[in-house]
Amino acid sequence: MGNSCACACWVVLREKMSKLRIRDEESHPILQQDKSDATDDYYGSVNPSETSLFSSVPDLIPESHLTTKSSEGADSPQAVPEMTSPPLIPESQQNGHVNNHHEQNGKDAARGPEDGLAVEEARKGSSEGERVEKDDQEVIVIQDMGFNIKVVAPGIEPFELQVSSQEMVQEIHQVLMDREDTCHRTCFSLQFEGNVLDNFAELKNIEGLQEGSVLKVVEEPYTVREARIHMRHVRDLLKSLDPADAYNGMDCSSLSFLNVITEGDIDMKKRKRNDSDSVDCTPPDYVMPGAKDRPILPLQPMSKDFKSPQCLKVLTASGWNPPPGNRKMHGDLMYLSVVTAEDKHFHLTASTRGFFVNQSTQETFNPKPASPKCSAHSLIELLNQISPIFKRNFATLQKRRVNRHPFERIATPFQVYSWTAPQMDHTIDSVRAEDAYTSRLGYEEHIPGQTRDWNEELQTTRELSRKNLPERLLRERAIFKVHSDFVAAATRGAMAVIDGNVMAINPGEEAKMQMFIWNNIFFSLGFDVKDHYKEYGGDYAAYIAPCNDMKGVRAYNGVDIEGLYTLGTVVIDYRGYRVTAQSIIPGILEREQEQSVVYGSIDFGKSVVTNDKYLELLEKTSKPLKILPHKVINDQNEEIQIISSVECKGIVGNDGRYYVLDLLRTFPPDVNFLPMEGEELSEDCKALGFPRKHKHRLACLRQELVDAFAENRYLLFMRHAALQLMSIRQKKATTVEEEQTISKRLVAAAQGLRSPDLPPKDADGEENGKATDEDATNQSSPSGDGEQSSESKAIETKESRERDVDDASREVINAACRAIGSLSDSEFDVRFNPDVFSPGVTHPNPQGDQFRKQKQLVKDAAAFLVSHQIAGFVKDCIEHSITAIDGQSLCEALHDRGINMRYLGKVADLLCQHKLLEHIHRIAVSEMICRAAKHQFKTYMQGVEMLCLSAAVSHFLNCLLSTFSNPHPQLPEDFGLNMNKKKKNKKRSRHYPIANHVDREWASLSPQDMWSNIRTEVKEYFDFNLTCDSCDSAVETYGLQKTSLLREICIKCGVQVLLREYNFDSKHRATFTEEDIINIFPIVKHVNPKATDAYHFFQSGQVKIQQGFLKEGFELINEALNLFNNVYGAMHPEIAACLRTLARLNYILGDPVEALNNQQKAVLMSERVLGIDHPNTITEYVHLALYCFANQQVSAALRLMYRARYLALVVFGEDHPEMALYDSNIGLILHGVGEIDLSLRFLENALELNKKYHGQRSLKVALNHHLLARAFSCKGDFRAALMHERETYTIYKSQLGEQHEKTKDSSECLKHLTQQAVVLQRTMNEIYKSGSQATIPPLQISPPSASSVLELINIINGIVFLPLSQKDLDRLQQRQQVLGNLAENKAKDMPAIKEAGDQESSTPKVPEEDDSKATKADIGDTDDGAAR
Repeated sequence: MGNSCACACWVVLREKMSKLRIRDEESHPILQQDKSDATDDYYGSVNPSETSLFSSVPDLIPESHLTTKSSEGADSPQAVPEMTSPPLIPESQQNGHVNNHHEQNGKDAARGPEDGLAVEEARKGSSEGERVEKDDQEVIVIQDMGFNIKVVAPGIEPFELQVSSQEMVQEIHQVLMDREDTCHRTCFSLQFEGNVLDNFAELKNIEGLQEGSVLKVVEEPYTVREARIHMRHVRDLLKSLDPADAYNGMDCSSLSFLNVITEGDIDMKKRKRNDSDSVDCTPPDYVMPGAKDRPILPLQPMSKDFKSPQCLKVLTASGWNPPPGNRKMHGDLMYLSVVTAEDKHFHLTASTRGFFVNQSTQETFNPKPASPKCSAHSLIELLNQISPIFKRNFATLQKRRVNRHPFERIATPFQVYSWTAPQMDHTIDSVRAEDAYTSRLGYEEHIPGQTRDWNEELQTTRELSRKNLPERLLRERAIFKVHSDFVAAATRGAMAVIDGNVMAINPGEEAKMQMFIWNNIFFSLGFDVKDHYKEYGGDYAAYIAPCNDMKGVRAYNGVDIEGLYTLGTVVIDYRGYRVTAQSIIPGILEREQEQSVVYGSIDFGKSVVTNDKYLELLEKTSKPLKILPHKVINDQNEEIQIISSVECKGIVGNDGRYYVLDLLRTFPPDVNFLPMEGEELSEDCKALGFPRKHKHRLACLRQELVDAFAENRYLLFMRHAALQLMSIRQKKATTVEEEQTISKRLVAAAQGLRSPDLPPKDADGEENGKATDEDATNQSSPSGDGEQSSESKAIETKESRERDVDDASREVINAACRAIGSLSDSEFDVRFNPDVFSPGVTHPNPQGDQFRKQKQLVKDAAAFLVSHQIAGFVKDCIEHSITAIDGQSLCEALHDRGINMRYLGKVADLLCQHKLLEHIHRIAVSEMICRAAKHQFKTYMQGVEMLCLSAAVSHFLNCLLSTFSNPHPQLPEDFGLNMNKKKKNKKRSRHYPIANHVDREWASLSPQDMWSNIRTEVKEYFDFNLTCDSCDSAVETYGLQKTSLLREICIKCGVQVLLREYNFDSKHRATFTEEDIINIFPIVKHVNPKATDAYHFFQSGQVKIQQGFLKEGFELINEALNLFNNVYGAMHPEIAACLRTLARLNYILGDPVEALNNQQKAVLMSERVLGIDHPNTITEYVHLALYCFANQQVSAALRLMYRARYLALVVFGEDHPEMALYDSNIGLILHGVGEIDLSLRFLENALELNKKYHGQRSLKVALNHHLLARAFSCKGDFRAALMHERETYTIYKSQLGEQHEKTKDSSECLKHLTQQAVVLQRTMNEIYKSGSQATIPPLQISPPSASSVLELINIINGIVFLPLSQKDLDRLQQRQQVLGNLAENKAKDMPAIKEAGDQESSTPKVPEEDDSKATKADIGDTDDGAAR
């Protein structure tokens, strides 16, 4: 199973599973049905006939559920339900963090028929190979009628609720369970005209339901399951303001501090005063330029109401559970024990009719109702009766809960962990205790024995129909939902495995060889089992293989071939161990491996088998994945055709599905790290010291590199072909028709197709199919009359020209193919043989020309990475088109260009040659140090027993970061005794669980050993010479800061430290103690499913924006947001990118209020799904500050900018070009409110940074000088103002010329400042002449207007509004339209060339420093590129 489960262990698996039998399908209540019925039952009885109007893909939550209209017509905040999407799986199968409703964007609450035009526009406008289908249902008019209904619930006044016709009844249930006045109910039904409504029925299908209809909330009898759900819901309400789950990384909770930072000022509906009247501008000391302290405490600021009011002391299941038989017959379901805030003890009974207080005590069981009788249908109502404090505090808690932004409460799709946490009080929580000792994955634990068949769910969702847009949305939504649940279950299981809470299926084996099955998920450890990877690097190769396999799974899932299946795969790093979690192929544990594998090899190429069906399926993946079909020779000397690496295995499951697994060699090997005798690399590679021996032989090229290389070769192919065409045109006169024929054949060859009208040549070089019998007859027969002779000559001439055209076509194509190293001489064929350098694989003709071409192509790709991609990366850094501010953003930038992190040392050497790239070189060195430390942490932690985990981690951090030269770990009292038993324990270790395997060598680690190992690892892994032997010398040599290193190492190793200030520089005591280690959390890697249609909409919107059609682009991106929400739910990084773009467009189109609203959502979402200090979050804060200032919320804008600057200081420090942007913004805002002295400090720091990283004559430096001149002039220091403005004028004159508008403006400013200075000097002279008693009159200096400050802030952030008339706009759009039409016409004639050109045109190059050339269409959205 998977690459970590070696072939030798399959027999063990099968034998163990015969004893530990998993539940058969017949025992599963869902799987008793056939596959089609199971699909319907899982996904809400989807009726394919109804999907044409999105009936199966309702919007996640309408805007109407977030804001309801009060009687006065004002918007009042309304809470968003915790789970409001219709469940894709029955409620018993749902996870606790079910996808929630989204908050639809602004005015899109009730979408009209015009949205269908957006769908059609996206289909037309996308320039990226979108799926083009002929199905008439592809373009669908999406209509969503909104209307109001009245809800009548017991005990409260009827209220109106706005709903959508596409919603399900279940969504109204969830809204009512979240409303302040109805949240205490969970067990109820909705009735309309006396009929109970089906939870999964859509409102539009309910007969008679219309505007003004009345729905009644009817209380229903409880069951044990409903009572447990009700108790869990009450617990969630009581803990709704408690951040403990977010700090502990539970239930997909995560942190957000935006509203703490802004103190609520950002909410326009709550702002009752002009924010600019009283602005607190004073920044904290640690935010000021030049501050040396990097405090950690402000990372998680606490609000005033941080602690929620205590409603109860204890709410837990009673020890009298379960009810005895006689009480079950009286309706008792379960018993609860409650201790109120008044310190009164009550025992409660949950019965079918509700809850009541019984007469039991801790010692006596008396289930009869207490006197006087206290009962209620809901637990909240009963607690209100027995505890006045509960009633008061719960009401307060509810008000706070519903006032929070919905995005602060909705669960994220994947868990986000925080690397710092405060010391939290641990309170009694029965629900938490129950969760800790059950396999809870949702509410299914209330049905004992029911577990989810993950493989069936994962594969069934991929089998859903995808013929049209609604069906694809439903399919992608189901895939994403099941995948997120699977990741959560796999993470929980992996942690249980490493903690020793799961018994191995082969407990007699050595700990490293043990395998586990938990909750229908297979777990294996990242160790070399029985020398399976001996020739590839042993344990190191086994550690790398799961990630390579996951990349292969991602590639095949991306191609998404119908009928070809991959395993659900998650890789978890926890406590130094790597665990691979995979879904289980049906029947795999019941057969020998030789019987299971019908395609591929189980022994790395010795024995190879193939299968016609697999060849048919894999042939479809050949071109998109650039995999060359090839033959290998097996142990029986037979030639076997395969279309993958030999390690790829094909297994037909008992369910009849064709699975591929062990995809670790999907992409070609990286020969730069595979030294081989007799193989020469390019001169560029040799110059950088390649080939180098790596720690393992599984080094492969990235998919991004393979795609970039193919595109580069494609461009070269077309260029060579164009040159050949020009040469032919010069040699012989060709007609237009002949040139078009050659071009069409060339395009067909470029697309990997042989032109049907170009006959191939036979072995003798003659054209097949060109019969010359008729010509021979004509030549041998005597000539007839003159007319026949002329006809014959005309025919001969025509045929001769046709032959010439055919020969010219072949000549052009053959020459282009030879020039680029195509594997075929007749067509463009750049595909890779992944086994070309694999040891142990025998090839049919290793000395042949074709095999030589295959090897050369792999070498060329490796050389392309070194000579083109790395050099291009450095060039992009110099041009500031890449903004890396921490290790993660640097890693993403490298991966986007196909550069593996093992090249980071070479990249750092190139960066070091450019002084302007000092900041990225610093980040690169920091990343190498942290990755080397992570490698050491892995082996270090494997020898630590659980008793010493916190002591070991704190000792590791002390050795890495502390100045104290001799730290000693805080050992348990009996640690010395245990060390004496080291040999005995080692002898018996194989019989202990993985958690108890101990090695006490960790306690002897010293800082000298640590840094010596780091230097060695950096040299061996990255080929970089680290010239430091301690953390202090690293800080001094490379300009690093210890706080940033602590953050990086904690994030990479999964360590959570106490939120406090650490003294790293103490020479007398260690920095960390064992109490500082709060938790160890897992690092989870998985294949994130994509919303393909939504992504195409987003790309289409980006293209429209680049063309200047802002409104059309806005509509497309708004539609993309809706589709993203349909697939992902409410929270996802791609949704945050959509919201950011929409906010920018709102601002450009003159709606700053809506821009503020969308950007607020983007910030909250980025904090929740990426992290509070993620680079994207910092950028979002800056954008939000801009929109706050545009909305006259000056104080909020300053606080946001201070927050962004603080986070930047923690993440990368002050010496970074991005800090110049932040300081310019802060300085301008402070200037606008009259805080000149503070403003000057930030503006001067921005000037120095821009000079350092953009050059003395940069336009950014000129703008900084101008800003300083403005500030000094307002202060009355005209001499300094004149000095700075002269610098501005000099730079503009040299860079732009005297006639440029900016140069003229600067000249006018100089004249004005000179006049002011002359007036001031005259006044001063008159004062001196008249005597000392005269006084200087106050200077009449008017502060800058808010509009002028905002204009400059826009320029700083890449937004320039040009005053264009409507006629100018129309003319501009017509020009763009003409250019677009020309491009389309060219594309029709030569689509291949058009695709190549789009690679450059899709990212227009705007002069980075020439702010004057930015247009209204340039919305400065280059900070994130696209929603990737």
